[in-house]
Amino acid sequence: MKTFANKIIEFNKSLEFKGKLPEGIRIMNPFQGNENIISISSSFYKKYYNDNNSRHLILGINPGRFGAGLTGIPFTDPKRLKTNCNITFNGALAHELSSVFVYDVIYEFGGEIEFYKQFYINSICPLGFTSLGNNGKEVNYNYYDSKELTNAVFNFIIKSIKQQIEFGIKTDVCFCFGIGKNEKFLQSINNEYGFFKKIIALEHPRYIMQYKSKLKQQYINKYLKAFSQII
Repeated sequence: MKTFANKIIEFNKSLEFKGKLPEGIRIMNPFQGNENIISISSSFYKKYYNDNNSRHLILGINPGRFGAGLTGIPFTDPKRLKTNCNITFNGALAHELSSVFVYDVIYEFGGEIEFYKQFYINSICPLGFTSLGNNGKEVNYNYYDSKELTNAVFNFIIKSIKQQIEFGIKTDVCFCFGIGKNEKFLQSINNEYGFFKKIIALEHPRYIMQYKSKLKQQYINKYLKAFSQII
């Protein structure tokens, strides 16, 4: 019988977007042809998900360049992967604000083993996107930043959520990282497809760290209170 970890790893290896993207938008697939990221992320999932337990799903927006784009693990940057999860990362220990917040929450929840026993984190769109900024450098681009991109990846998103529910996801409650556009989109497709009975949305970790850092502990408490509803 395949473990939860096996199912995640197979899903990641099979991730491929075959549609047509709007002009100027590039897909970011950390698993495509990168054996290093496949190996790193597989070590993570085998460490925390090597069982057949069911879990609640947490959905962010889409992977960023300095977190999942480097590790293959949503909201886990190279620094947190090494220092918090004790998994080797050969490369620069890049820093992502969202990962800092999430691992602060995980610490107060009871640590990585306890948290990942209860939750599986991914994104509404499991692959990321970039575009060229005004300075000519690549910047993160969200699936909802243009109607054209949302339409292009819509079927891919639906298929990906269905596949992940089959891992052994509990469907009474799904947590959404990001109020506003991310929550609105998830609520909309949930109304149409009936994935989950209830969606609980929380302010996105990046927003908290960038704009509300002085209130970080209050938001950590809010996260913990939300998670306690299903424990």
